[in-house]
Amino acid sequence: MFHRKPLKFSHKATTFAADEAGGITALSLQMFLATLVIGGLAVDFGSGVATKTQLQVAGDAAAHAAVYTREYHTADEAKTKALQVAAANMPAGKYGNVLTADDIQFGDWDRDKQVFTANPKSRNAVLVATKRHKNRGNGVGTYMLGLVGYDELDVTSGTVFETYYPMCFREGFVAQDRVEVQSGSHYGAGFCIHSQNYVKASSNNQFDPGTVVSMPDKSDVELPNSGFATNTGLEAALRDGSYKIRILNRINDIYTGLMDPKHSTFGVMTPTMPNGDPNEYYRSYIKKFQVINLNYKMDAEGGTFTQNRIHEVRCKQDKWTYDLKPGTDLRNAVLITDCRLTIHSGARIEDAVIFVDNADDTAVRAPAAVVIGKDDDCAEGGDVQIVTRGSVSFASDASIYGSQIIAAKDISLTASADGLEGVSLVAGGILDVTSNGGYGFCGGAGMNNNYEAAYFRLAK
Repeated sequence: MFHRKPLKFSHKATTFAADEAGGITALSLQMFLATLVIGGLAVDFGSGVATKTQLQVAGDAAAHAAVYTREYHTADEAKTKALQVAAANMPAGKYGNVLTADDIQFGDWDRDKQVFTANPKSRNAVLVATKRHKNRGNGVGTYMLGLVGYDELDVTSGTVFETYYPMCFREGFVAQDRVEVQSGSHYGAGFCIHSQNYVKASSNNQFDPGTVVSMPDKSDVELPNSGFATNTGLEAALRDGSYKIRILNRINDIYTGLMDPKHSTFGVMTPTMPNGDPNEYYRSYIKKFQVINLNYKMDAEGGTFTQNRIHEVRCKQDKWTYDLKPGTDLRNAVLITDCRLTIHSGARIEDAVIFVDNADDTAVRAPAAVVIGKDDDCAEGGDVQIVTRGSVSFASDASIYGSQIIAAKDISLTASADGLEGVSLVAGGILDVTSNGGYGFCGGAGMNNNYEAAYFRLAK
């Protein structure tokens, strides 16, 4: 009789159940799930951080474009430019509308308090908020957070850019190339010297606390063998700093505003710009736009210039010279010439603009003892702006009060014993100043007619 062999199933099942090889405990499972959760949250967090960085970059670019455009345009035009820049950085087709016109506010920035105050008419600062929000349809998708109801994250980035005007350009010495200051000068607190190359100082100069001497790398300063010992205060005044000298690019704009007095943006007779802001090119003392043409063969003397008018002198050759002789009275007036210009001692120049449309190395010169501006202890009025495409050379005993000289090339100047009081010298080349006197600082007072170019920086 056939007998079946009994199965030992219960024994094998028991053995299998008892075998822990390759098994997973409850704790291991919990740890595995926790790892998945943490990893998912890390992905969500990382995605949010990456998005915020991207929004920040787009916002910075848009804010800079807005405040830059606002200098000469309306707020709406500046906003349009900012929107274009933001869209170029984060295209709407991929990221949705990260910036709208309502996300752009113009206003004022308090650097000390780190506070932005909205003011639609201001061009001093701009606040831009770039956003990826669920209610805009461009929120940032999530992974693990979606399990608890957060299927999208709202991410916002804010940027503030502000407009500023470096004091060096309002009052001080600035040059694209070397600035060289000779011996025996005294620079009062607040006075500024800047070179985009390096500064060279001779000996026996005094730099009061509060003066600034800057260049891209302050270690490039060139000193005599005595070093800082004979330039008291210079070491403390040194700063690293770099500027694009934007006012040199405005020479053509200045010329346009003088030749076209009612030009909407640069006109010398236009009090406000198209955006409604005050026009820095405006001169209230010019009352008639018709230009008075003068004969280049007849040098200027008493009675040559008419107050409240623009005068033009044209030479047939660049090397010909037009002279402002002793007794010349150029006040409340503008002179435009393509001749080389010589200013003689005894010529009176106050409340005036002189534009020398000549690129010669001696485009503007003064043999001796020239006086530019009014000696009025930094009071309003009496200021003069001299602008040339060439170089300026004042041989000796020059006195300058509350006035500005902009030269596309070099400036060489020997100041009088009393030095200069309230002066802005800007050279596209070398600036070389000699004096055995003092440089008074007006703190910008009485120099509101300076030609200026705005600068822009990230505030927050």
